[in-house]
Amino acid sequence: MRLAIFDDWRLGLVGAGGDTIRDVTAAVPERRDADPHGAGWWLRLCRDLPALRPALDEAARQAPARPLSEVRLRAPVLNPGKIIACASNYAAHVAEMRDVVLPRHASAPPSWLLDFDVFLKAPSSVSGPADPIVLPALAAGREIHHESELTVVIGRGGKNIGEDAALSHVLGYLIGLDITERGDGDRSRRKSHDTFTPLGPWLTTADEVGDPQALDIELRVGDAVRQKVSARDMVTPVARIVSHASAIMTLDPGDVIMTGAPPGVGPIVAGDLISVSISRLGHMTVPVRGAGSPT
Repeated sequence: MRLAIFDDWRLGLVGAGGDTIRDVTAAVPERRDADPHGAGWWLRLCRDLPALRPALDEAARQAPARPLSEVRLRAPVLNPGKIIACASNYAAHVAEMRDVVLPRHASAPPSWLLDFDVFLKAPSSVSGPADPIVLPALAAGREIHHESELTVVIGRGGKNIGEDAALSHVLGYLIGLDITERGDGDRSRRKSHDTFTPLGPWLTTADEVGDPQALDIELRVGDAVRQKVSARDMVTPVARIVSHASAIMTLDPGDVIMTGAPPGVGPIVAGDLISVSISRLGHMTVPVRGAGSPT
C-alpha cells in the first residue's frame, strides 16, 4: 500500500504503477470532521493501519483513479513528534567526512564522527516532494549539502524495543533528504532550517517493502550521479536503529527516523535540481532556490 497526502492534506492511495491516486479521505472519520492540518487523524492512521486497512481498500475501490500529475503531493507524514536522524551509518561516508568534508568546514572532527549515534531535527523542517529547498539567508557564505536517506515512519510506538521485534513497529518507508548547512555549531540547528527535510513522494507500507536493507539509493544533481549505494552497506541496519532509538526515547506513532547519509554528499546551490530514487519507494525531483526567490 502506498499512502499519500495530497492537495488540501487529503489521504490517497497511489496505484501500483505510481501514476494514479485514489482519494480515500472518507475512510478516516477524524480527517473528515476535523482540521486537516491537525495531526490527530494521521497519527491514528499510523497507529491503527491494520484495523483501518479494510475501510481504506473499500474506499479505494469506490473512488475514481486520478492521474498523479493532477494533484500536489505533500510530505507523506503530518506533524511528526520527532525526526530522529542517524550519524556515521555508512563507513565510506564517515571516511569522506573525516578526510574531505570536515577539514574544510570545522576546526576538529566532532565526536559523533567516531561512532554511530542519533540526533534530532526540527519537525518544522519537513517539506514535500512538490516544494523547493530554500537556501536560508542566515547561512550565506556556507556550503549547503545534500544527503539522501532511506527514511522510516513508526506505526506502533514503544520503549526499549528489541531488535528482533523492531521492524514490526515500522509503518513504512519513504525517501528523505537531510539537507545540511556545513560548519561549526550545533548539528541539529544546521539541519533544521525550514525545507531542510524534504520527504516523499509517498509512504510505502512495510509489508510491501519487505527487507529494507535490500533497497538501492541514488541521488543526482542535474545529470551527475552524486550518491549511489545499497542499504546493505549500512553499518547499523534499520532494525537495530529502531531498537537503539527506542532505548533512548519512547517512539510514538508517526515519528520519523532518517537512517543516515551514504557517501557522495556534496554542495547544492540555487538553480540545482536534485533527483533522488529508492528502489520500491519511487522517486522525487526537488528544485533548489535562494532565499527570497519566487516560488
